[in-house]
Amino acid sequence: AKPMYAICQTCHGPNGEGMLAMNAPAIAGQEDWYIKRQLDYFKQGIRGSNPKDIYGIQMKSMVMTLTTDKNVDDMAAYVSQMKPNKLESTIQGDAAKGKMLYMLCQSCHGADGKGMKAMNSPSLILQQDWYLMRQLENYKNGIRGADSRDIHGLGMAPMAKTLPDAQAMKDVIAYIKTLAE
Repeated sequence: AKPMYAICQTCHGPNGEGMLAMNAPAIAGQEDWYIKRQLDYFKQGIRGSNPKDIYGIQMKSMVMTLTTDKNVDDMAAYVSQMKPNKLESTIQGDAAKGKMLYMLCQSCHGADGKGMKAMNSPSLILQQDWYLMRQLENYKNGIRGADSRDIHGLGMAPMAKTLPDAQAMKDVIAYIKTLAE
């Protein structure tokens, strides 16, 4: 999978650290089952089909280079074995307020923010704060989690809507960042 990753590293970085300039999230260390599902969702058009999701549309075209199920499986396994990187904070929020807001999140993402396979929820602590913010906004605005085939996203969309405004999103993200430390 390493040779296939050469295309991915253009945006996600050589070590899966992600790059804000390319609007590409960190992927290093994320669970293989989650990476596989997201790659499959892009291939099937479950993600990256909403015209308002310009970065998802870019990813949808890139994932088409993984032409077989084995390519997808191999890429997911490769990425999950990458060592997670220390992520820089770009969003300021009130972690104490965010801790209260995170109570609802922890039922799926875990008290430690590491995600839970049984709930089909990814690790949040391996992700950049700017990407978490964008995805919460995407869920709130029906850009993500609106496709009827996205059973997991359909569950996440109403959860994101419990955060009343951008400040609440920043606060919960600030708390998630404390879990990563």
